Amino acid sequence: MADKLPVMESFYTIQGEGKNTGKAAYFIRLGGCDVGCTWCDVKESWPAEAHPQLSIETLVEMATAEKARNIVITGGEPLMYDLTALCAALKAAGFYLMLETSGAYPLSGQFDWICVSPKKFKAPLESVLAQADELKVIVYNKHDLGWGPSFSSHLKADCLKLLQPEWGKQKEMLPFIVDFVKEMPEWQISLQTHKYMQIP
Repeated sequence: MADKLPVMESFYTIQGEGKNTGKAAYFIRLGGCDVGCTWCDVKESWPAEAHPQLSIETLVEMATAEKARNIVITGGEPLMYDLTALCAALKAAGFYLMLETSGAYPLSGQFDWICVSPKKFKAPLESVLAQADELKVIVYNKHDLGWGPSFSSHLKADCLKLLQPEWGKQKEMLPFIVDFVKEMPEWQISLQTHKYMQIP
């Protein structure tokens, strides 16, 4: 179990995406990712060695200094690391734990909400898809509207299925997403509301 993790940044803000949109949450963004999305908006997170190693104790202290008891573990790709000890310490401190992952690595740690956002560049594991509470497909081009739903058969029955336009392609892709959801109403639209609010 990892007792230190490379942390690109941690901050207190409002969750802007998915089911938990609008909730105050403390974000821990881990450094390190080999999935390599060309449109990634945090490419500076990719090299793990570029970010300081912080102890789990330090991360818990930083998080508990804020009022909310919601935590989002994101990246980079957080499942590159064993998150068992981090989750245990945060749960012991009374946090509700949310994970944002591409699903490309095996799940570790105990989470209350798992968001899997699959990427074409490194396929998600079926074992992680099966545990997803939320599937968030980023729509960069029309082809993604056919590719994303292909994962549906691996999901549990109550998994929330979301389509989210890539921020830079939003105006172009939203009309197609709207038409898709009207035809396939088991899907919903997710928007990056934090970017509208101009907050982290």
